[in-house]
Amino acid sequence: MGSASMISSRRAFLRSAASIAVVSGAGALLAQPVFASAGKDSAPPPHHDLVDTVPGKKSPNGWSINTAANSGGSVWTRPVPGTAFNVDVAIGEVEIVLVHVIRRFHYEIDTLRPGDVVGFRAASLRRGYELNHASGTAIDIRPGHYPPGVRNGFYPHEVAVIHDILAECEGVVSWGGNFSYPDEAHFAIGVPPTDERMRRVTSKIRGWNSAPGAGAGVIQDLKVSS
Repeated sequence: MGSASMISSRRAFLRSAASIAVVSGAGALLAQPVFASAGKDSAPPPHHDLVDTVPGKKSPNGWSINTAANSGGSVWTRPVPGTAFNVDVAIGEVEIVLVHVIRRFHYEIDTLRPGDVVGFRAASLRRGYELNHASGTAIDIRPGHYPPGVRNGFYPHEVAVIHDILAECEGVVSWGGNFSYPDEAHFAIGVPPTDERMRRVTSKIRGWNSAPGAGAGVIQDLKVSS
């Protein structure tokens, strides 16, 4: 079956599943991404005082390095709406963007399960771009399936989805599949906190999350070469 036919079949399946969910009441998980609002999920946890950062230390993308998650710094365990798992990421704008990436992958590439997404990692033993994990601004999606140094882990239609995600994020997100030494599991914030695109993109995603028929969970009409 051609990749274009695969996308068409997947789109038809998801639309059919969504219709069944509405009728039976069993599809709350599928319906959630269309109607969920990012506002509540993105609220800072209590006692957010940034005490557990490393003074003066930044990850390569310009964000503050933390020593741990859920310890008073900027990195907290946050829910990924529409899935059965959480992820440790920097709260606020970073959270909104990276959770959006995860959700689009979950709905449009393959279903993700607990343990499939790795967020925060301590700075020790991290080098180069991997140090972005220590600021909670990077995620690895199924790193065991897409190991560093290996290309073509995704089918062409899946790469088309990833490129569409990157395009709608307006350069705010970088993908390891575009690195000279590839790491196709790796997605990260590619700009510093001062970049105006962060506010613009997060505002756009918030709008999608609050509007039925928009945002993650809505199958994109992508053009894929066969």
